[in-house]
Amino acid sequence: MKDLTREHPRHTLWRFLLPMLASVMFQQFYSVADSSIAGRFAGEDALAAVGASYPITVIFMAFAVGSNLGASVVVSRLFGAGDLKRMKSAVSTAFIACGVLSAVLTLFGWFFCSWMMELVHTPENIFSEGELYLKIYVYGLTFLFLYNVCTGIFTALGDSRTPLYFLIGSSLGNIFLDFWFVAGLGLGVAGVAWATFIAQGISAVLALVTLRFRLTKISCEGRPRLFDWVLLGQIAAIAVPSILQQSVLSVGNMFVQEIVNRYGSAVIAGYSGAIKLNTFAINSFMALGSCLSSYTAQNLGAGKRERLPAGFHTGIGLSLFAALPFVILYAFFGRQMMGLFLSGESKDAIEAGVLFLRIVSPMYFMIAVKLMTDGIIRGAGAMKYFVIATVPDLILRICMAELLTPHFGSTGIWMAWPFGWIAATVLTLIFYRRIILEK
Repeated sequence: MKDLTREHPRHTLWRFLLPMLASVMFQQFYSVADSSIAGRFAGEDALAAVGASYPITVIFMAFAVGSNLGASVVVSRLFGAGDLKRMKSAVSTAFIACGVLSAVLTLFGWFFCSWMMELVHTPENIFSEGELYLKIYVYGLTFLFLYNVCTGIFTALGDSRTPLYFLIGSSLGNIFLDFWFVAGLGLGVAGVAWATFIAQGISAVLALVTLRFRLTKISCEGRPRLFDWVLLGQIAAIAVPSILQQSVLSVGNMFVQEIVNRYGSAVIAGYSGAIKLNTFAINSFMALGSCLSSYTAQNLGAGKRERLPAGFHTGIGLSLFAALPFVILYAFFGRQMMGLFLSGESKDAIEAGVLFLRIVSPMYFMIAVKLMTDGIIRGAGAMKYFVIATVPDLILRICMAELLTPHFGSTGIWMAWPFGWIAATVLTLIFYRRIILEK
């Protein structure tokens, strides 16, 4: 456990953020490995099938990440204020609520996965494999929620190292199982899905056991409530807008996927590989933003508002530093990066992915600033601003894609990305300034 309210943010955040950044990078690493092994050992159609289901899985992920943020911010505030009894109640409340939510989403996903695949007009030649991957993914939603809530609570307590250890083990296990199931046993797309399910499940259970052990060491007066409706409301006040924000983006990505699907399995495969690489970068920046949320919530709970601008400036510096290698790799070595997923025979697919990376990656410097600002806004509980800044991104990305594709083909889809990011970043910075002045 680490108190984020005392040292200068430059020292506190560097030590806190770097392990969490490494955690997310390992998490994304085995996500990339899934697609890479599918493409290299099961073929272009297998990669396209995983890619076609990806925007749907991101919607489920939005619920898990939103739950992570809700639990993290509330636990951070209570920990910063020294209210350990209610902090423990917040932890148990978060787990109970997320257990119920994950069960509901599992049932929904099982019964409607085929409908969701049809919604994005998945081509017939990859439909059955895409549906199979999605069904197996849905089986593991409880583990997904469990792990995300555990990670959020560890972060809220100032511990960003423990999740890193679990992710290193989970990543290595996932890659081993991918090779065994896909390259060795020839299970194709199903093997990719089951490998993720098993690795994620083991990691989630170990994280829960470790967290429970840590919490038993924290003493408090009286017996904490197992479930608290007031604390659930506070968690939901952060989680629901976060889920809405990410779900809006995910729905927008489903519309984008529908446009991509019009251009056939080669473009779908190229987009699938490129979007995995893009998600690798974006989720790394989001991890830094989540740390700023915990930092902000702890300092507000301790009544140290004046520390927020210094934390924000430190976070911006870290995010720009983190963005640089992604920009260099994707903009100048995109063909080699796409080679992780596809063989030289898939020339059209590789070309589509390379164009996406070259167009989008230079904007990482800007979107990194936006995600740092999001972290401060979430930690301050100003969720209306957090949600409002997302809407222009969704609308502009879809509208510009429809406008540009008649003239530029599938490349027009990639060209639409920066328009949404620019609008969202400008709005978020305006809202951040308003929060600082109001508070």
